[in-house]
This record gives sequence, C-alpha cells and structure tokens, in this order.
Amino acid sequence: MSNVLLAILVIIATVVLMEAFAWWAHKYIMHGWGWAWHKSHHEPHDDRFERNDLYAVVFACVAIALFWIGTTYWAPIWWIATGITIYGLLYFVAHDGLVHQRWPFRYIPKTGYLKRLYQAHRLHHAVKGKDGCVSFGFIWAPRVERLKQRLSTNRKRQGLSMYESEDEALTG
Repeated sequence: MSNVLLAILVIIATVVLMEAFAWWAHKYIMHGWGWAWHKSHHEPHDDRFERNDLYAVVFACVAIALFWIGTTYWAPIWWIATGITIYGLLYFVAHDGLVHQRWPFRYIPKTGYLKRLYQAHRLHHAVKGKDGCVSFGFIWAPRVERLKQRLSTNRKRQGLSMYESEDEALTG
C-alpha cells in the first residue's frame, strides 16, 4: 500500500473516530464533570463567545501538539492531526454555522441529512440543564423520530422540564 493511500485511510479513520470520541466527550465530559464550561452553550446569551468555546481551544492545542510530534518524530501522527483538524472544520461548519448560526450563515435546511442533523441538535437543546438530553454527536445524527421517543422517555423517567416542546425545538 502506498504512503499516500495509507495517509488518506488514516485521515478518514481519524475523522470517523473523532465523531465517536466527540459523542463520548459531549455526553460524559461536557454533560458531566465539564458542565461548568459547557453550560454556557445551553443557556441564552448575547455574547459572541461562550465559555464552552474553551473546548475547541483545548482540542486545537491537542491537534497542534500532534502536528509537531508528527513533524518531529513520526509522520503518521501528522496524519492523525490532519484528521482531527478536518473534523474540527466539519464541526465548525455543521454545529456553529448550520445549527447555531454563530457566523453569517443563515440557512435552515428543509430536507435531507442536513435537516436531520439540524433537528437532532435542536432536540439536544430541548431539555433544561445537563440531564436527559439526546443526540450527543455533532456530525452523525440519529433519526428524529427515535430521538423524540428517547427524549419523551427521559422526560417521564426524570421529570425533566423543557424549554419548549419537541416540535418547537425542531423548528427553531
């Protein structure tokens, strides 16, 4: 296998694995012991930046360190850093741009996968606080019907209050 093909495979695998890691980190760190930073993302505010943005700074520092290690010691680490960086770009476009419209990107998808991604994250924000949320991924989104069922089950089990109904959460 050529080095170029191997590099491409490592980069693609890293992007896929980053979504799995991001799901885990979002569910167990950001909605767990790291809630102090992430809470800013779940509350209304007029600030341009959120305390939650510190997570992006941490992940960028990890990628920068891996680029340095890959350049200095072992090239395949550079490929992993590239995959992490590509994932960060996808996150920025999909999450900050499409879903939260934190930059001049005012498009709400009406059909297809982007609509599902948008709705899944809106349902994630339909719960007050850190407990009972659904859809912790940023690039992969489960089916909306399944998320609505899970959200309803979580609300009943935990007696959670909602910011809004599931339907209002979907439409913004």
